[in-house]
Amino acid sequence: MLEFDRNLLEKYNIAGPRYTSYPPATFFHEEYGNENYKESVILSNDEKPESVSVYVHIPFCPQLCTFCGCTTYTGMGQSTIEKYIDVLIKEIELVSKDVSKDRKLTQVHWGGGTPNAISADLIRKVTDTIKANFNFADEYEMAMECSPAYLDYNMVDQLRDMGFNRISLGIQDFKKEVLTAINRRPAKVPVKDMIAYLKKIGFSGINLDLVYGLPFQTRDSFKETVAEALEANPDRLVTFSYAHIPQVISRQRMLEQYGLPTPDEKISMLEDAYNMAIEAGYVAIGMDHFARPDDEFAIALEEKKLHRNFQGYCTRETTGQVYGFGTSSISQLFNAYSQNEKTIKKYMERVEADGRAVVRGYRLNQKEQIVRQVINELMCNYYADFKQIARDFSVSIDDVYTAVEFAEEKVQSFISDGLLTIKNDAFTVVGQGRYVIRNIAMAFDPALKKGKGQYSKTV
Repeated sequence: MLEFDRNLLEKYNIAGPRYTSYPPATFFHEEYGNENYKESVILSNDEKPESVSVYVHIPFCPQLCTFCGCTTYTGMGQSTIEKYIDVLIKEIELVSKDVSKDRKLTQVHWGGGTPNAISADLIRKVTDTIKANFNFADEYEMAMECSPAYLDYNMVDQLRDMGFNRISLGIQDFKKEVLTAINRRPAKVPVKDMIAYLKKIGFSGINLDLVYGLPFQTRDSFKETVAEALEANPDRLVTFSYAHIPQVISRQRMLEQYGLPTPDEKISMLEDAYNMAIEAGYVAIGMDHFARPDDEFAIALEEKKLHRNFQGYCTRETTGQVYGFGTSSISQLFNAYSQNEKTIKKYMERVEADGRAVVRGYRLNQKEQIVRQVINELMCNYYADFKQIARDFSVSIDDVYTAVEFAEEKVQSFISDGLLTIKNDAFTVVGQGRYVIRNIAMAFDPALKKGKGQYSKTV
């Protein structure tokens, strides 16, 4: 039975990066442009991992959720949506020419926006383009983030026919008043029935996303939501903490009229979700994910092979260097990050003119690549072996310590609080350390002192 040490969580509840990338996206700069990205893509062919991941961003939503921080648009006509898809296809065709056909595509991920709100015909056009321009592995993952409000049996039949084999359902909450407050519609098909059908037709790794910390949520109401989610029997369950940053995402101010749960109430919600998921037989992954013991995420964690990118957790077998397409999409290569224009208008104009629409990016040096691996290992596997990382980069162990600018005083607090151990140059996160893992990662981040950007609280 998990019960959080409230004093411990309060002690470490400070602002910090989420580390979906290293360095964080706040370090991306506009000096990095189209030609830099082309060069980075060509370089990536001789770097690891060899496998290819593709991210497709569909920025359209039938209606905007007031809590969401994604790059989305509503009220666009069908002609604009169709033009966007044509431009997206042009970008895929051009960029893919620089990706070696000797490399295997192992992962395709569609995000948004609401990808399943556009027509199946348009989804098929893009999918056919990806298949024509990349060399698919025999075993691949093709996943889509879906809103259950616009998902029916006909759509999932068509997705399966196109080769999709994974779906993530953004539930957020089952309660009508919560959904109304965040401007979100309920599921078109009962979630339990949809999951049963998805499994029947061959989908695996089916994921349900919940969010805690929203208006009208109470500890008891969220327990009911978690219970309903577990009863639906997904392969994976995620309980995201709502990050209220209206100074960055202005539409979030609309939620303040309803009031929001207190930090202590949010901790209780996470506590309950954890205990309920574990009792139901799930394995805890990271800070807020849960997976069935036979799911590939749980197995990867056991083998210390779990990985993460902007799309979330993945395994080393399925993940590759990520090539992002569409507005605001981010490419995550071994040597660089690249982000596209965020507005549809600018994105389409630039792709039509130049074939690419890079607005900013970042080239990593070897020290930053080492730091990235240290932080990834801690965030995903709660374990970072500096000896192995030194071997991976063909450097000395001292070079790894130098890269992260290690000093024992930076981690002493975590050691004293029973959250971190060090033995034979290996760092292991223990106890409730996983719930302050962002803080622990910050101790290995020399770029933090540069103080770029605004970050949400870590707990």
